[in-house]
Amino acid sequence: MTLEWEQVIVHSMDPVTLGQWWAEALGWVVVHSSDDEFEIRPSPDRMPGLDFVRVDEKKTAKSRLHLDFRPDDQDAEVARLVAHGAQRVDIGQGDQPWVVLADPEGNEFCVLGERRQ
Repeated sequence: MTLEWEQVIVHSMDPVTLGQWWAEALGWVVVHSSDDEFEIRPSPDRMPGLDFVRVDEKKTAKSRLHLDFRPDDQDAEVARLVAHGAQRVDIGQGDQPWVVLADPEGNEFCVLGERRQ
């Protein structure tokens, strides 16, 4: 038996708007769009992707699952994402080498520092 990781589901009050925000932030392509679902991938045939699915309730607590990204230049990437609409958030991380941001619906994600060799 084999399993292939296809996507991460992100619950969203506005999946099209949030999915488009992430597609632009990551430079990914849209592979499916409807009023209730919006799926993006790094390229049409490359997985895993992110699938934004409509829910009626707002996010109310810290996410139990989040995405980590490791850029070439942390400061530049954080500045780019904040200019794109992300917000810095404090989830109790303290002084760490990563930066915690949230997307427009409050979903946390981390921008990591330089990889240690």
